[in-house]
Amino acid sequence: MIEIDGSYGEGGGQILRTALALSAVTQKPCYIFNIRKNRKNPGLQTQHLVGIRALANLFNARLEEDKIGSKEIIFKPNNIFKKEIEVEIETAGSITLVLQTLLLPSLLSQERIKVKFRGGATDTFFSPTIDYFRFVFLGNLKNLINLLPGKNELDVNIKILKRGFYPKGLANVEVEISPIVFNKKISFFGLKERGSLKKILIISGASDFLRGRKVAERQLSGAHQTPLFYKKAHLPIETKIEYYQTESIGSQITIIGEFQDLNNENQSIFIGASALGKLGKSSEEVGKEASMEFLRETKEKNPVDSHFADQILPFIALFTQRAEIKTSNITLHTKTNAWIIEKFQKGRFEFDKNVIQWYTY
Repeated sequence: MIEIDGSYGEGGGQILRTALALSAVTQKPCYIFNIRKNRKNPGLQTQHLVGIRALANLFNARLEEDKIGSKEIIFKPNNIFKKEIEVEIETAGSITLVLQTLLLPSLLSQERIKVKFRGGATDTFFSPTIDYFRFVFLGNLKNLINLLPGKNELDVNIKILKRGFYPKGLANVEVEISPIVFNKKISFFGLKERGSLKKILIISGASDFLRGRKVAERQLSGAHQTPLFYKKAHLPIETKIEYYQTESIGSQITIIGEFQDLNNENQSIFIGASALGKLGKSSEEVGKEASMEFLRETKEKNPVDSHFADQILPFIALFTQRAEIKTSNITLHTKTNAWIIEKFQKGRFEFDKNVIQWYTY
């Protein structure tokens, strides 16, 4: 059984998500202790329980000590899986963080899997917005999957039936994931430079209750007031204004940059940034925040933003023999994720300034 100290590195919920997903994939039982030991509310919280119980349900795994406040957990995987599950999230817990737990094992199942989310938030704090997940994370992951031997193509269909914001959540989302089949890893995956910016997509959305105050439009106006627009004015910039029927009042803006992939002219590289509305923060400030983050992430020629660098590591370890990617910033989150992965896979990560390298033993 693989033992993992849950207080290592950033010591948060990502340790659970990565470890249990890899446990399910590799069929190696896992024991995690000191869960969130140094956090304000240590131990398992509702958000974490939802994700690990969903994974256990989907793959008929045995789960022990899964209760609020528990600082340890035992996960014993099973190679039997269900074709469809319903995940109920009573809080405004992040749907995208639960998807991070479920996606990798689902891609390596035998049949198409459907996950129905009832409740939770599509766009909430300390997690990727669902638009970032759809357009940036999945867009870039597709490039990696396409390189696998055989006729593999990433097929993840996300239907947003209802958005959810903090504090009530109550979103309604359905996700279908088709499996991939491969018997050989990619010999080398390199992503160290990106090409020219092809276009920018900005999605600015808010609860329908805020339509009269033109919150979505004002967020976009705030983004316009930054160098993003007047420096990139010659490029195609597509903007979408959206209003949603939601139970809680909220807003979000996500900026997606599409760049040339210098390794494959038929593919694109995506870099994203986002911001959420918050009481006391003007809509214009929300737009500026997302826009300035996008500028920071794209200032250099790095092809991978700091958020994606963290999220792609388990896929690199499972699907490649060797890889080298360059990101805008190697975070403690990223290094913690690498440490966990090395416990399940025969290989090692190395970090040199902003470059991440993976070697299989």
